[in-house]
Amino acid sequence: QVQLVESGGGSVQAGGDLRLACEINGPTYSGVYIAWFRQTLTREREGVAVIHTTRGWTHYTDPVKGRFTISRDNAKNTVYLQMSNVKLEDAGIYTCAYRTNGALTQLDPNYYRVWGQGTQVTVSS
Repeated sequence: QVQLVESGGGSVQAGGDLRLACEINGPTYSGVYIAWFRQTLTREREGVAVIHTTRGWTHYTDPVKGRFTISRDNAKNTVYLQMSNVKLEDAGIYTCAYRTNGALTQLDPNYYRVWGQGTQVTVSS
């Protein structure tokens, strides 16, 4: 049974940086896709970035491209989301999710089997 545990959320000023972590616990870490999603009360869940844990392939959605970086530390079974030049609209609950197959660019939440509990990101002006 795979479990995902997020950490690193908190408050950040607009223009600042924040790093989120997603620890993957369970039998399968290699060769899977880990994605970060975000959601607010007024905005549906949207994917922002995804990584293949073995190949290191990455994909970003346009709102975060050039500002966010997804990476992995295979020794720690952890995927990170480095958020830089954070904007007010980046606020929300960030959740990591897991899937085993499909195209790299797949960020439809319905394709992800396992989800973490989420971590809150608050952005102030």
